[in-house]
Amino acid sequence: MDVIDEPSGDEEGGLAVDAPPAPRRPAKRGNRLRVAVVLVVVLGALGFLLWKGLGDSTTFFYNVDQAVARQDELGADRLRVQGTVLDGTVEETGGDVSFTISFNGVEADVVHRGDPPELFQPNLPVVVEGHWQEDGTFASDRILVKHSEEYQEDNGDRLDETDAVDAPGANASSGGTTGDGEEPAQP
Repeated sequence: MDVIDEPSGDEEGGLAVDAPPAPRRPAKRGNRLRVAVVLVVVLGALGFLLWKGLGDSTTFFYNVDQAVARQDELGADRLRVQGTVLDGTVEETGGDVSFTISFNGVEADVVHRGDPPELFQPNLPVVVEGHWQEDGTFASDRILVKHSEEYQEDNGDRLDETDAVDAPGANASSGGTTGDGEEPAQP
């Protein structure tokens, strides 16, 4: 077998040449710009969602007496005020409803824009959301009616009957199913 002696790259006149590494292509300026724009949009969207989500939770809640006492301090800031709607003060005019709420003997006139909830009526506690106007009237755009458990107390027998009908096996005597999907045995 013939061995051919090949020159190494260390010898003069050798074939191997140490070449510098190929230059790296610089990153395209457009790619960096796209990444920056996407990052700004994503961070902006997250900031907006955070601001919007926390907006309602930072609306302060006062009873009428507290809100009236701090009216000048609160100015036109958005807040919630709780009180009971006084009998004989509810007046509907166009798309507005005006009424007076009271708490601890202090009263506040409210003008609500829009339709009140169905349960809204005099002598019920409500929470109105809005702001104070310059004339001292509370401008509301949201009414929450606070209701009690009176129905359950006054009509407990009806609820007991409903619970008995909904109990498993309770319909057996009425010709329904036994609660497990099977028809009851006939006598």
